[in-house]
Amino acid sequence: MIHIGCHLSSSRGFLHMGKEAVSIGANTFQFFTRNPRGSKAKEIDPKDVEAYLAFAKEHEIGTIVAHAPYTLNACSADEKVREFARLTMEDDLRRMEYLPGNLYNFHPGSHVGQGTQRGIELISDLLNELLSPDLHTTVLLETMAGKGSEIGGRFEELAAVMERVECSEKLGVCLDTCHVYDGGYDIVQDLDGVLEEFDRVIGLDRLKAVHVNDSKNPFASHKDRHEKIGEGSLGLEALYRVVHHPALCGLPFCLETPNELDGYAAEIRMLR
Repeated sequence: MIHIGCHLSSSRGFLHMGKEAVSIGANTFQFFTRNPRGSKAKEIDPKDVEAYLAFAKEHEIGTIVAHAPYTLNACSADEKVREFARLTMEDDLRRMEYLPGNLYNFHPGSHVGQGTQRGIELISDLLNELLSPDLHTTVLLETMAGKGSEIGGRFEELAAVMERVECSEKLGVCLDTCHVYDGGYDIVQDLDGVLEEFDRVIGLDRLKAVHVNDSKNPFASHKDRHEKIGEGSLGLEALYRVVHHPALCGLPFCLETPNELDGYAAEIRMLR
């Protein structure tokens, strides 16, 4: 079964997101844990969670993905920004325990002049502080486009973070098609080769989710601007191959394209 969905607003609760997903032909979805550019998080309603879990079982909604706010920078040079990242992720992981067995994705961050190695150390230090054997959520490092001082533009950087984390079994990777293509991994002409490289550097068993996005920018541009499926530099054919690749079977595929619900429904139909 192909698990494909899109990014939904969590403002009206989990049950509402589940119903929206089903209404557009999705059987997974992604949501922000809180305002993507702020720190405020809506309180979890246990009754809403209970109703969602029953609905998800009935409609065969698979593993879902929570996304940390964009403002979370675990390797900032500013100690206050790093403390915000720690407090936010700690709270998010506590809240994810209401939905055990799902995924929490975050952008590794930008080292802003400290150097890649120092950025890797700060990210892994934070994860060592927060991850524990009894955690019921898998935390995902997202592949990035490599713009500016971003960590995660190369598979080796994500592997280096994971190697320094004690509870590394709680870690995985979310591969973003726009980001890796912009970052210099040619998934249009050599998808198999890119996946082989990922397997060699990180391990395909660590790949837990995929963001399916076309790109407004050309290959290896090291930028990050998503485009609707089939309207960017990757194209529909290449993204269809990603979704249907046997090595990725069973993963949640989440659209983050610039769309409303009807647009997501059309893209889900195309990719299926």
